[in-house]
Parts: sequence; structure tokens; C-alpha cells
Amino acid sequence: MSESERYTGAFFGRRKGKPLRAHQADLIGNLLPKLALDLSQPAPADSHTLFPAQATEVRLETGFGGAEHLIAQAQAHPNVGFIGIEPFVNGMAKALAEIERHGLRNIRLHHGDATDLIAWLPDQAVARIDMLYPDPWPKRRHWKRRFVNERSIESLARILKTGGEFRFASDWANYTAWTLRRVTQSSSFVWTAERAADWREPWPGFGGTRYEAKAKREGRAPCYLTFVRN
Repeated sequence: MSESERYTGAFFGRRKGKPLRAHQADLIGNLLPKLALDLSQPAPADSHTLFPAQATEVRLETGFGGAEHLIAQAQAHPNVGFIGIEPFVNGMAKALAEIERHGLRNIRLHHGDATDLIAWLPDQAVARIDMLYPDPWPKRRHWKRRFVNERSIESLARILKTGGEFRFASDWANYTAWTLRRVTQSSSFVWTAERAADWREPWPGFGGTRYEAKAKREGRAPCYLTFVRN
């Protein structure tokens, strides 16, 4: 296993950007504790019970950034429970503002490292995992910080239901190739693509994110990968 595969530290850099506005700080202090998953307690055997109303299935988005996709999905699928992970306080504040504005009750949050939340969840806890535009760490010396590696792939496979999907999007060709190579080498996943359009065109119902819009403005073509859990 390469050095990049052995790395077990955090997969993100700074946790805070612009200073929070007063209401954003209030949401972090008062709304987040009500929605945050308590990793100090044992995870429930049935992940559906994490939500106030019984969810038909549970989906996970890791590193939701500005939360555009998370919020849109929660609105479009009110009977689905969504777990959102984001280490950056500014992104978390944006998600909380939208949750409050729309009165969403089908989202739970983890403000921290995805590896901690994934390790906490029980086996086959989620029906889908979305990893959209993760930090590509483009410099070779930083590749060890990329989230996708042999260890994390098997961790994702553990919490994903049989037949569930792992969806990955990136505008960095190197990281896309990196991910495709490592996931297809795992016996736990099968890549579903049958034609070029399957990775060149977004998934049905995918509204995009601010990072995708920026990539397109800067001339980088997004790539969409879908893997199914064996």
C-alpha cells in the first residue's frame, strides 16, 4: 500500500473562512446541537430512527460545501433522511440557514471529519453516498490527503446497503482517474457506466453546486461516476 493509502489524518485544511454574521453564529450555537449526531453515544442499529419521522431510506453527503445539493435533495425527497457532513463552519452555517428557512425535518448533520461519522454508523446504514467536488489536493505531495483511498473505500462499502450507490463528481481529471482506479479495484463496487454520456452528463435531478458552476466558468469539465455496492 502506498504512503497515500496509509494516511489517516484529516482530509481537509482550514475549518473557518469569513467571520459569521450574528444570525449564523446563533444557528451554530442553537440549531446545530439539535441536528448534530452525537458520536459519543452508540449508533442506533437502525439508521432510519435518527430522523423524527420514519424515513424510507437514508442517504449521506460528505463534504456538502455550500449545501445547495443537500438542501435541494431534502426538499425533493421529504420521505428520505439525509445525513450531511461538513467540517467548515461557514458551510455548516449556510446549511443551517436553509434548513431553518424551509423548515426541513429530514436532515441530520455532522460538523467534523467524515471518517469519524462513517466509523460510527452501523453496517448497511445508508442507501446512497454522495461525494461532490471534494478537495482535489492537486499537488502531488498532498495526494495523501485525498479522501478516496483503499481504506476509505472499504469503510464506505461497509455502511452502504447492498445495491446502494456511491456517487462521485469532480472537475479535476487526475482525481477522477484516481478515484475510478481505486474504486474499481475494490471487489465491493461495480462501475455502472456503459457509454461516455454516463460520466459526462449529470445524474437525473442533479441541480449542481457552486463548485460545479465555478469549474465550468473556468473551463473544467465535470465528471460524474456512479458505483453500485455488490
